[in-house]
Amino acid sequence: MKKLYFVMALVIVASMILTACGASAPTEADCSKAEVFCVGLVSDVGKVNDKSFNQSAWEGVQKSKTDGVADVVQFIETADAKDYAKNIGTFADAGYDVIVTVGFGLGEATVAAAATYPNVKFIGVDQFQAAETPGVTGLNFPEDQAGFLVGALGAMMSKSHKIGAVCGTDVVPPVWRYGEGYKAGAAYADGLNGTTTEVFVVYHSDVGFDKTFTDPEWGAQTAKSMMDQGADAVFGCGGLTGNGAITAAAQAGAFAIGVDADQFLTLPEAASRMLSSAMKLITPGVADLIAAAKDGSIKAGNFNGKAGYAPYHDLDSSVPAEVKTAMEKINTGLLDGSVTTGVAPAKP
Repeated sequence: MKKLYFVMALVIVASMILTACGASAPTEADCSKAEVFCVGLVSDVGKVNDKSFNQSAWEGVQKSKTDGVADVVQFIETADAKDYAKNIGTFADAGYDVIVTVGFGLGEATVAAAATYPNVKFIGVDQFQAAETPGVTGLNFPEDQAGFLVGALGAMMSKSHKIGAVCGTDVVPPVWRYGEGYKAGAAYADGLNGTTTEVFVVYHSDVGFDKTFTDPEWGAQTAKSMMDQGADAVFGCGGLTGNGAITAAAQAGAFAIGVDADQFLTLPEAASRMLSSAMKLITPGVADLIAAAKDGSIKAGNFNGKAGYAPYHDLDSSVPAEVKTAMEKINTGLLDGSVTTGVAPAKP
């Protein structure tokens, strides 16, 4: 029976990847039926197993099925930006109720699709809605705060007083906020402790969108260059590119700092040296908006998710008590507004 479902899926949506389902589970062929609630995810140029951004969004979609909200969940990974509209249309034409589009680059295509498919609810992850578009909800996060937290942590833990960040393109505002927040957090920690930390932040803006987040070799090389200059903590901020930097840092014995998700859990090759991760709570944010779409309470415009930093895990005993206390105070200050990052929403 599962094989039959798989064949049906290939006929209807050839580019989709079918998730495992039970013998009595509805298939995407049923998505046109009012009683079957279907959710599709379209990634930007990247994979849903990137162990950070796209994966966190896909886990949110999967959670909606686990929670009994969605009946059918599927994803399409975009290989080329010119396919945005086609990939979104594949789900919409199949009768999907909610389409989650992941990444800043999909913003225009999402708004355009909402006009073409007024009966579909769209959730745009990292897509700020400057003007309200019916049917579109942007899920956004304070990346500058998450970057600020791990920048402060890196500065307080660095013995060389040199730390680095390897990021995707700064054309993408969330990436810019991460990198600049990291610098600002290090400066804030220096102000508290009377130290001076040199911060290397490099954005992979020398390539197109199809490469900037999928270049682990460049990420690793850039991290090694930073470590050659004395950096002993490296923040990887940009999908597979950032993962390359994190892994290289861990293999060299430096502190590795993850992004988007708690990468201690998703990047085992770097876990032993994973100090923390700058976290966007993407998974619950996506799942909550899907539930709101189903019960009718979702609103067009922007929905603000939460950010924070991950536990220290295996390195917990290496983090001094005074650093832990300082981090808790900084986090509290960011939440109550008494501490601000000073980071612009996008690159000037």
